Amino acid sequence: MDNTKLKGRMSGKVQELQQPAGNQTITVTSAPETSLAQVDSTYLALTNNALDIIRANLKSQPLTLDLFDLVKSPSGGATVFEVPGLAGTEAAMELSGIILDYTTPRAYWDTPDPVEGTPPVCMSQNSIISHDGKACAHCPYNDFGSKDGESNAKACKESVLLFLLRPNSIIPLLVRVPVTSKPRFLKYSTRLLSTLTPISSVVTKITLEKATSKQGKPYALFNFQTVSTLSPEEAAQAKAFGQQFMEIVNAAQMVPELAQAS
Repeated sequence: MDNTKLKGRMSGKVQELQQPAGNQTITVTSAPETSLAQVDSTYLALTNNALDIIRANLKSQPLTLDLFDLVKSPSGGATVFEVPGLAGTEAAMELSGIILDYTTPRAYWDTPDPVEGTPPVCMSQNSIISHDGKACAHCPYNDFGSKDGESNAKACKESVLLFLLRPNSIIPLLVRVPVTSKPRFLKYSTRLLSTLTPISSVVTKITLEKATSKQGKPYALFNFQTVSTLSPEEAAQAKAFGQQFMEIVNAAQMVPELAQAS
């Protein structure tokens, strides 16, 4: 395979990245402290003093992402989720819950097949600015075709990370949505936005369907569907809980952990 042109183009762009992009920085704003009143709900986190319990049990330790249960896209086009549980991994045809928040991280590894759990060489929490203050739009690894010079894939891996609150847990389940399904999630969230519906005010069902790439490789596509709308009291409680919970998570300075090889 002749990658001369690809390497030349990427080498030129890498040189452009020696200077940070303007004065852009990543900032995290704290959500205002909100008093959480108990409401009648099937969600454990919305009917108890969950935040007080979380803070008490942490004992000043950071709530880092490696402590969360994580669900990833299954390989080989499988349409069943593997969900970590107290008795081990369980199979689930669907995931349902309240999406408290989400991030759109991206990450780059300098090896084509990194070992699972390996931190990336470069990453971004929002797919706009890298962890060291450079603009992702100017990065050569964000170009289509930068992965191998043959396909249209990018070398920098994009995804969506959902914080999915389920009825029987006060800690959200992390759901990693791959780049192939990122447009579907963004379209779903935009449809909610078009009716002034916060994503945290509905119960979302996530399912999988089998698809095949242009290269003939099977993979799983994510589907997102609203199955019910929270009552005004539940919606307000979910919003307040989500804001304060994410304050705890952001305080752990978990940005470098947002993307790991998987």
